[in-house]
Amino acid sequence: MKRETVIVLDFGGQYNQLVARRVRECNVYCEIYSYKTDIEKIKEMKPKGIILTGGPNSCYEADSPTYPRELFDMGIPVLGLCYGAQLMMFVLGGSVARADVREYGKTEVLVDKADSKIFAGVQSRTVCWMSHFDSIFKVAPGFEITAHTADCPVAAAENADAGLYAIQFHPEVLHTAEGMRMLSNFVMGVCGCTGDWRMDSFVEESIERIRKEVGNGKVLCALSGGVDSSVAAVLLSKAVGAQLTCVFVDHGLLRKNEGDEVEAVFGPKGEYDLNFIRVNAQQRFYHKLAGVSEPEKKRKIIGEEFIRVFEEEAKKIGAVDFLVQGTIYPDVVESGLGGESAVIKSHHNVGGLPDYVDFKEIIEPLRNLFKDEVRKAGLELGIPEYLVYRQPFPGPGLGVRIIGEVAADKVKIVQDADAIYREEIEKAGLGQGIGQYFAALTNMQSVGVMGDERTYDYAVALRAVNTVDFMTAEAAEIPFAVLNRVMGRIINEVKGVNRVLYDLTSKPPGTIEFE
Repeated sequence: MKRETVIVLDFGGQYNQLVARRVRECNVYCEIYSYKTDIEKIKEMKPKGIILTGGPNSCYEADSPTYPRELFDMGIPVLGLCYGAQLMMFVLGGSVARADVREYGKTEVLVDKADSKIFAGVQSRTVCWMSHFDSIFKVAPGFEITAHTADCPVAAAENADAGLYAIQFHPEVLHTAEGMRMLSNFVMGVCGCTGDWRMDSFVEESIERIRKEVGNGKVLCALSGGVDSSVAAVLLSKAVGAQLTCVFVDHGLLRKNEGDEVEAVFGPKGEYDLNFIRVNAQQRFYHKLAGVSEPEKKRKIIGEEFIRVFEEEAKKIGAVDFLVQGTIYPDVVESGLGGESAVIKSHHNVGGLPDYVDFKEIIEPLRNLFKDEVRKAGLELGIPEYLVYRQPFPGPGLGVRIIGEVAADKVKIVQDADAIYREEIEKAGLGQGIGQYFAALTNMQSVGVMGDERTYDYAVALRAVNTVDFMTAEAAEIPFAVLNRVMGRIINEVKGVNRVLYDLTSKPPGTIEFE
């Protein structure tokens, strides 16, 4: 690889994306790979460093995820986190067993080796996030203990001469007060990375790479009007110009008035002319979704129907060689590709395409970027801030914000409720401070009283989360007065709703979207 790269080997840990995201905050490129990745492939990539994630297994059990000892003998610095630390010790001759006391949550860690490169600039007593039921009882030959807790004799250990470091806690989570400093110490201090990966260079490299890949071919872009597809479309436009045609499918699952808003920005009369074609396919999608309530099945139906529409449009405009999609890195990892963690959700932008898709190749220019990096790329491309920072919207649209079967009347309910919610959030001056917020329609109906009449209508759920990277999130603290206004307006203005709920669930264990 030409660029400096740190590899994250995923052993099934819930924070795998977060580890990679923290490395990128050091301006060092990072990718996630399964622990099943062949060591020869890792050698070919010539990474500056390797990080082993946590995981739910016990490394001493016969069928647990492992990696050959050769990984630690290549002369490449390796940092093991939680399970990764235990595995490193176990493979290299240390001892790991079930702990007498399980540690979970914020724990005070005492640094025993102040001159450790990992703990450079870290306080001697620091709060870290523990989550383990096994412990390292004996370090491998050549290692020394560099930190401990009241219940964990080996909170960290290292063989500095070999560039091997083991940390029992999770420096990647915000609960670890000085975790970012520790990761930066590894990436910059141990691995010797210069931190020269910048978004301006990503944009330039991407444009040049796309031009070479596309050549004289025609490109069809799936433009939804969301942040990801908008940035992808403008990036392709910069690369191939008139060879690009952008097809906007109004599947009837968009936010209120959004179809017209997208056309106003990207259509012939808008700020950008991207050879824009609008396809109104609302009834077609409603028909396909009739009677379907299972979330994954809905996602797949919407995704496949998208492809069918694009195929039809491609035939109308002639031969099309490439299809562009706004896939981003969390889509890839959460879909079970590029890592070892469980599939969280399928995504219509990621894999799973039918064998008979009529395109030579799919281009995903943002595939390796996190959401905040996509926004930075958008600004580098000159896209206005109001477009770059608009609220995220899932590819399957309101299909994943309507619990149960999708129907036109339900779509109208959630559109109207969501519009009211967004309007009141903006009026209160809260919009820029919330990572994502929206209204969803539950499939719960309950008894209510409106005027002198008994009702039996739906409950709308309001969602608002604070997040930086969209991999972890916490419920936003919306002032009660604002929530009360939203509730009053939805109940009074949206027919079919008699109850409004506020979702307090964090991610994990929940997801930001409802389905």
